[in-house]
Amino acid sequence: MRIAMIGTGYVGLVSGACFADFGHHVTCIDKDAGKIIALQRGEIPIYEPGLNALVANNIAAGRLDFSLDLRDAVAAADAVFIAVGTPSRRGDGHADLSYVHAAAREIAENVKNFTVIITKSTVPVGTGDDVERIMAEANPKADVAVASNPEFLREGAAIQDFKHPDRIVVGTEDERARKVIAEIYRPLYLNQAPIMYTGRRTAELIKYAANAFLATKITFINEIADLAERTGADVQDVARGIGLDNRIGAKFLHAGPGFGGSCFPKDTRALVKTAQDYDAPLRIVEAVLAVNETRKRAMARKVSAALGGNLRGRTIGVLGLTFKPNTDDMREAPSIPLITALKDLGAKVQAYDPVGMEQARHELPDITYCDSPYACAAKADALVIVTEWEQFRALDLQRLKQEMAQPIIVDLRNIYRADEMAEHGFTYESVGRPAS
Repeated sequence: MRIAMIGTGYVGLVSGACFADFGHHVTCIDKDAGKIIALQRGEIPIYEPGLNALVANNIAAGRLDFSLDLRDAVAAADAVFIAVGTPSRRGDGHADLSYVHAAAREIAENVKNFTVIITKSTVPVGTGDDVERIMAEANPKADVAVASNPEFLREGAAIQDFKHPDRIVVGTEDERARKVIAEIYRPLYLNQAPIMYTGRRTAELIKYAANAFLATKITFINEIADLAERTGADVQDVARGIGLDNRIGAKFLHAGPGFGGSCFPKDTRALVKTAQDYDAPLRIVEAVLAVNETRKRAMARKVSAALGGNLRGRTIGVLGLTFKPNTDDMREAPSIPLITALKDLGAKVQAYDPVGMEQARHELPDITYCDSPYACAAKADALVIVTEWEQFRALDLQRLKQEMAQPIIVDLRNIYRADEMAEHGFTYESVGRPAS
């Protein structure tokens, strides 16, 4: 089938490359000339394991191409995916749908035959209705069906998630659209990936509800971690104990500095605003947002406490800047408010991240960037582990201790054991576990 993918951000680029790998012909379209020229050269603007090779292979096979102009691609397409950004709108936290609406108008002006318009961007309930109305206004003669097909990709594991999904949610009541979307995803039948057909509004809400629930699990275990610290319990054992209950499950029960990234903060805010608009407030999700925001800066107080309550003139090394491993994404990363708070408390900050430092410089321009974990530890009064990169899980502890001014480690991801750190002579603080 011929597919046009509007948007070459994280969702659009991964989805387009994977659809091409299924055997479809995919044209990815973006208005950013620099990005399109780079993609045509095979340069990938984001860090995602395996994506470089996937894009290169499908360009070489003639199944994937990139363009600044959507006219020809949309005119020839069986399906057009809208995968543009929906950032939080300034001032009120609602999802900014201006890019979605603009894409809908431009698509409507260029469709020729029957075409399925599929929203892959994360959008509030009712956005599909808006897209349908905008397209009807822009081109009353257009023969289109508007569907919702939300993505459930984890950054750092997106290709695996796309090709081996837990489920494929399709929101449409149009039989012609169902047939087209079923054909697009037909290669996944071998993986027994279930396609769940729902109403369009239901599909839109499923995406927000899923992210809000996962964010709630993270925030819940973070608050349990605070209680565990004060009572002498071990939050990792608590998480294991409740996670073995199959009604709860073990995933997303890892205590830490709070959630970040491009999805959870933005989507929970948008869901709260939508619920308020419909006079159905989501008090639990509101609390999740509030707790998560305060937690990120609170981690700086944990660092301060490890150094006796005074950070003035101290040097703090920060390992990990991105919001999670295996990505260079700095959006809403816990490292940003943590480092800002450390600096507010008078500390000098030096940091290292395996792939995220170029992006981090835009958010944190006035800290020192190092070329290795050990350079980051050099002359540091404390070392803070913020992102659980694999490269940080087996550090040479003896070398680390020799580099540091004081052997103090604050592990916000609980990747080391307290007894191991004590054996190497470190003062070790973690999250929700007894101190060494």
